[in-house]
Amino acid sequence: MRKMMFFLLAAAFALVIAGCGQESASPADEKQETLTVKHELDETKVKKNPEKIVVFDFGVLDTLDKLGVKVTGLPQDNLPKYLSKFKSDKYENVGSLKEPDFEKIHAAQPDLIIISGRQAEMYDQFKEIAPTIYMGVDTSRYMDSFRENVNQLAKIFDKESEAKKELEAIDKDIDKLKEKANDAGKNALIILANDGKVSAYGTGSRFGLIHDVFGVKPVDKNIKASTHGQSISFEYIVKKDPDYLFVIDRGAVVGGQSSAKQVVENDLVKGTKAYKEKHITYLDPDYWYLSGGGLVSLDEMVKQVDQALD
Repeated sequence: MRKMMFFLLAAAFALVIAGCGQESASPADEKQETLTVKHELDETKVKKNPEKIVVFDFGVLDTLDKLGVKVTGLPQDNLPKYLSKFKSDKYENVGSLKEPDFEKIHAAQPDLIIISGRQAEMYDQFKEIAPTIYMGVDTSRYMDSFRENVNQLAKIFDKESEAKKELEAIDKDIDKLKEKANDAGKNALIILANDGKVSAYGTGSRFGLIHDVFGVKPVDKNIKASTHGQSISFEYIVKKDPDYLFVIDRGAVVGGQSSAKQVVENDLVKGTKAYKEKHITYLDPDYWYLSGGGLVSLDEMVKQVDQALD
């Protein structure tokens, strides 16, 4: 009997010891994996599956949303309509795209901050708060840059299979659009309308993917690529006489009032092929000006150009 009691006590003690051993090992087992993310501004160590994320790029925001990743904070000023759900009080409003509220960002205690071109000059201030990565789209190599950003996000948040599926669908749609553009054999001019002024965008520019990626021929191959576009006159539009005219209305998203149609469709432009053949397309500035470079926004951009070529 005593031997039996001794055996039971020894067994119970062994179980307790084993349990303690497992408990002490669990923190190491639960230790988060860390990735080194190389980006345009730096190399940043980022923990996989960070929980609190502050995002300053609407294209990145729509990609994360599409992949099912939750965010903590974002700039709610000038939020694109298709992302209106992020206007909710569930999300921390961390200022505007060009004027971040660093006090609120710090209070949110983010594990990761994602910025792009509009915040690049403030990178040092961001990284003092939390690991910060730059995810702007390089328009001179739009699709490569876009894929790199999506795949990097997918790697950070363990969403590789979801991202692969979305990218394949977009590539398929772009291939169809390129074929349509090639068959049409038409040219186009891309302009930004802003307070009565217009500027043109060509290959390699901010909106140049219409030519570089979607395959629509530029009416002028010599437009200088720049963020703000090349300032042009309406006489220039008449002289180039494009088959298609793509218009982005900046005022509709910055000033809150759309004036592009009144500005663009004047007596001079009414003499162009684009006007006469009803080939003037007003692209949605929510996708083209405020966002872009996201899984959702790029998909919509493809659809809009595709519809314009019908």
